[in-house]
Amino acid sequence: MNFKLIANISLLLLLARWKQTMVAAIGVTFSITMFITLLGFMNGLNDLLDGLILNRTPHIRLFNEIQASKLQPIDKSLTYKDHHNFVSSVKPKNERLEIYNNGAILNALKKDKRVLGIAPKITAQVFYNVGAIDLTGVINGIDVEAENSLFKFSDYVTTGHYIDLKNIPNSIILGKGAANKMLANIGDVIQVTTPKGERMQLKVVGFFQSGLQDIDNVQSYSSINTTQKLLGETNSYVTDLQIKLKDILLAPQIAKEYEKIFEVEAIDIQTANSQFETGSSVRSLISYVVGITLLIVAGFGIYNILNMMIYEKMDSIAILKATGFSGKDVNVIFITIALSIGVFGGILGLLFGFGVSELIDQIPFNTAALPTIKTYPVNYNPRFYIIGGIFALVTTYFAGYFPARKASKVDPVIIIRGK
Repeated sequence: MNFKLIANISLLLLLARWKQTMVAAIGVTFSITMFITLLGFMNGLNDLLDGLILNRTPHIRLFNEIQASKLQPIDKSLTYKDHHNFVSSVKPKNERLEIYNNGAILNALKKDKRVLGIAPKITAQVFYNVGAIDLTGVINGIDVEAENSLFKFSDYVTTGHYIDLKNIPNSIILGKGAANKMLANIGDVIQVTTPKGERMQLKVVGFFQSGLQDIDNVQSYSSINTTQKLLGETNSYVTDLQIKLKDILLAPQIAKEYEKIFEVEAIDIQTANSQFETGSSVRSLISYVVGITLLIVAGFGIYNILNMMIYEKMDSIAILKATGFSGKDVNVIFITIALSIGVFGGILGLLFGFGVSELIDQIPFNTAALPTIKTYPVNYNPRFYIIGGIFALVTTYFAGYFPARKASKVDPVIIIRGK
């Protein structure tokens, strides 16, 4: 098989019907461009939406949940041990929200090589005192540096600086919604009251905005020491241990392990945020389906064009076979034509797809709910470009294979006799 000669013949056939060839290449280019743009934009949007929750959520959260005892006194009785006992109006156990022996737990977690980092936290229910009105709120007492390292806390502080919580005693970063309700500004002093009646004045050093209005209306942040002082607790008081793992997929397994070892409640990120993962999967699936549909449509266009080319070039095919070209040679010629269209259109599609993605990435996206987001989100994952390139070649190959097989079976005697 003379590959150089076959390549020259393929080129001549392409140029002989250059308008149809251009239409087929444009179809592939458009399909790949839309495939890359759609996947990049949809996955960028997924990253943005998931980031609002998942970036702020620990892979595993350890806490002490107040709940009713599963084992009631009657169950311990030998007389009723084998009976089904029904007890109504069961009250929760008289326990504190504090994680007991959290210092030893922290040391054990730090030695676990699967753990990336740990951020202790205190969740305190409070009332924001605004004149004669009390607004319900929540203060999260955090280890400021650990919180920023693991959960990108600084990205959500829209006014002020997050480190001021550590450097300025008795300070608070208010949720933007709560600050608007209280008409509080940076430098103002607000008063908060705990359910036990403890009152404390805190200086506003910043505003926090997560993008979720329900959270921003009630939630605020302070340092662990300030929150412990507000609650009248000791320096060892902690209600939550937030854990980030090196491998997020291990979270459910490790959460169960920690629950048994440390005798605390443990919830993993998959369980806590399953609805967000489901939404992301569905949006990604839709993007892939639409993109692949576009490529398949382009493949049918190439198939039709090559079919027409074969009918118009029957005499040329007959001459080729009469001069010694085998059916296999003719098959290779038309597959080469199809793949040439796929390669040319695919490369242009990848370049245009990247260009359109860059253009979208520069479009301003201004919304009061997401002040840290300045432009539309785009994901430039190389996987999208690899999938697009491979699928362009596969689609065009099969689009050319069936017409090529038909051309390879042409009987030159019948064609020439008809002429």
